[in-house]
Amino acid sequence: MTKLHDPSDRRATLRETLVAGPFTLAMSSGFFGFFAHTGVLAALLDAGLLPARVTGSSAGALVGGLWAAGLPITEARRSLEGLTREAFWDPAPGLGVLRGRRLRGLLESLLPEGTFERARVPLAISVYEPLRRRTVVLSAGEIAPAIHASCAVPLMFHPVRIGSRFYVDGGVADRPGLAGVPGEERVFYHHLASRLSRGKAAERRNAIPRRPGLFALVLDGLPRPHPFDLGPGVRAMADAYARACVALDRPIGDGVIAG
Repeated sequence: MTKLHDPSDRRATLRETLVAGPFTLAMSSGFFGFFAHTGVLAALLDAGLLPARVTGSSAGALVGGLWAAGLPITEARRSLEGLTREAFWDPAPGLGVLRGRRLRGLLESLLPEGTFERARVPLAISVYEPLRRRTVVLSAGEIAPAIHASCAVPLMFHPVRIGSRFYVDGGVADRPGLAGVPGEERVFYHHLASRLSRGKAAERRNAIPRRPGLFALVLDGLPRPHPFDLGPGVRAMADAYARACVALDRPIGDGVIAG
């Protein structure tokens, strides 16, 4: 019989820690970081480490939401490898450069299940409500609008209306995507470092959350795609996959693994 390692044992590897019991997968926001998130998620799934719950903001909400809704990771990778700017680029006047209709259509075409209630595991997506200056966690109703809203980077995308309220990128106030995670849950958190801020603002945005039972993976130096050059994204996905596979067999140390 295989012995399960105690997560408090500093000698345990990340793999042994995750095998020890159910865990929530949380993935941070990060400009076009969905390539890297997909690589990390693929590494987990290929190792037989399936999350019991998924949460995220922005890029993390997109990847986690698609998988939780039933999209096989192989199809997610294939879709990203063929992604072009035209698939989401639809400039229009408004509170942002892009209208967002193409992004919504892309999400709807990829989602096998349309509602949170039909997801394979519980799913929670963080969005930001600018008029009330607060994070809102969406966990019921339609998934596509929730992912769309969580990815609606201010000034890049128009705000997204859900019901009677408007929302934008969940990373505005919940960059780790942890607002929907109960305090007692064990969490594997994939952190994307931000390069969009400097000084103390960057320190705050890049700080790794500290909470009991949270284990974080940080992969620095990944290729950085952007709307006008998505090529580095495919390399980032492959690099994140390879480095996450290696990180699974490293000791967890103080709870943070730099891959």
